[in-house]
Amino acid sequence: MSIAEPHAGPPAWRLLLGYVRPHRWALLAGALLALTTGATGLVLPLVARGLIDDLSHDRPIGRALIGMAALVVTNAAVGALGSYVLRRTAESVVLGARRALSSYLLRLRIPAVDRSEPGDLMARITSDTTLLREVTTDSLVGIGTGGLTLVATVVMMGLVDVVLLGVTLGVILCAGTVLGVIVPRINRASKQAQDAVGVMGASLERILGALRTVKASGAEHREEQTIHAAAEESWRQSVRAAKWSAAAGNTAGLAMQIAFITVLAVGGARVATGAIEVGTLVAFLLYVFYLMSPIQQVVGAITQYQTGAGALARIQEALRLPAEPDALPAPLPTPGAAPAALAFDDVRFRYADDLPYVHHGVTFAVPARGMTAFVGPSGAGKTTVFSLIERFYDPEAGVITVDGRPLDEWDLPRLRSAIGYVEQDAPVLSGSLRDNLLLGNPEADDADVTRVLKTTRLDGLVARLPRGLDTLVGHRGTKLSGGERQRVAIARALLRHPRLLLLDEATSQLDAVNEAALRDTVADVARTTTVLVVAHRLSTVTMADRIVVMDAGRVRAVGTHRELVAGDPLYAELAATQFLATAG
Repeated sequence: MSIAEPHAGPPAWRLLLGYVRPHRWALLAGALLALTTGATGLVLPLVARGLIDDLSHDRPIGRALIGMAALVVTNAAVGALGSYVLRRTAESVVLGARRALSSYLLRLRIPAVDRSEPGDLMARITSDTTLLREVTTDSLVGIGTGGLTLVATVVMMGLVDVVLLGVTLGVILCAGTVLGVIVPRINRASKQAQDAVGVMGASLERILGALRTVKASGAEHREEQTIHAAAEESWRQSVRAAKWSAAAGNTAGLAMQIAFITVLAVGGARVATGAIEVGTLVAFLLYVFYLMSPIQQVVGAITQYQTGAGALARIQEALRLPAEPDALPAPLPTPGAAPAALAFDDVRFRYADDLPYVHHGVTFAVPARGMTAFVGPSGAGKTTVFSLIERFYDPEAGVITVDGRPLDEWDLPRLRSAIGYVEQDAPVLSGSLRDNLLLGNPEADDADVTRVLKTTRLDGLVARLPRGLDTLVGHRGTKLSGGERQRVAIARALLRHPRLLLLDEATSQLDAVNEAALRDTVADVARTTTVLVVAHRLSTVTMADRIVVMDAGRVRAVGTHRELVAGDPLYAELAATQFLATAG
């Protein structure tokens, strides 16, 4: 699923100015250098006219030649410097856009991420922002400097001969009418091409994220066709945009060639009648040649702007997705901080308006300290409890409180700093084992890390690894077993010294020995903090202080293992299935 079509936002030029504003002085310096290049070029035809007049009247031409040589060298030097300044500024604009967009995407609300494709969001940071480089130099500066140079050239041509200027402008206006039809088509094709790149990125990310499954299912060929279809659609739209861009560029070039031929014919007739000198005609023809550059610059700027406008629209779409407030991380609790109390009061929740409710009035209370377990059939809403506590989602109705304070009154970083969360699939990030352990608490000291490694029985693994904690774990932790990834996730959570520890199926992939050891560890942690556990294997929770039995989005019973075996048929059935009916 891709980003939904947003409402119309500000025009592209206003968005572009927003990205350029921090670099306006560097851009202005580059533009002035470009204008200086144009100004030195405008003097050349006048020097050439003087040179021809000197030759016609047998006057020395040494000074004129030196002057032309100096102008050419100055023009080249200033042009090179201006080009460097503009390119450097354009790269700075791209850097600023990437920083802003990546920071914003990291703060996206989870529901917004659920409705988007990660590959498409990545394409907006990579390929879409890259287009800002050309838009900044070719479009923004091109329209400014090219437009001013064009006006200055036209003024100089008027000073040389008004009649020939009128002929030239007539041809240019005809070409401008044709360009007015072509330019909007470039915009549409470019936007569709970038959308197709986003679809291709989303398809590729989807496949690479489950490549083992794809290979095991023999689905490489089918998935290959999906990626190829998106690539071909991007190619088709890019070719379409290229076709219209080529048409625009050639229209401008054709107009200048027609203007040159027309000026040559009309000018030749005026020379023949004695209305103008040969030197004047030569100077005007040089201006016609010179006029090609700013016209092509302006036409190129307009066509590039249409391409960039599509990219800017896609970037803006991402920046309009719902996001959490921008805030610095809150300090983590100090070791021994008071555990948190939690309560749900008549909570109703569904993941989207077109989906059924997951929670139908869930109510329970968890006192500070001790272990509370959540059990029940799949789909009962157990994991959703943790997502609501972390405020990944907000309930549609009802109130959730931590320490008696509603969640929406908590500062979000402060709330999350108090929580340690081990997700169901225990994600491990690409990087070193140390990076993963310190993800939630980069300030943890070596003694803390050593203690947690021993607690989670990871010390033996670290001793076997070739580079110890600095060993790379691979993409999504592929170099670790499922159980090792779970223990890394638990160690990462424990290093935060949480006041509230959430464990979602945290031991599902552990062998019996390691499960028993970690069960003892969790029981030990529960003496000083509040621990919430979601479990399908009841062996991990029989010693919990309280067990919340959930079914079909409701709490049906709360009690100890012994009480629930005797008093709740669903729990008794689950226990009997797992041979725990007599466990105490």
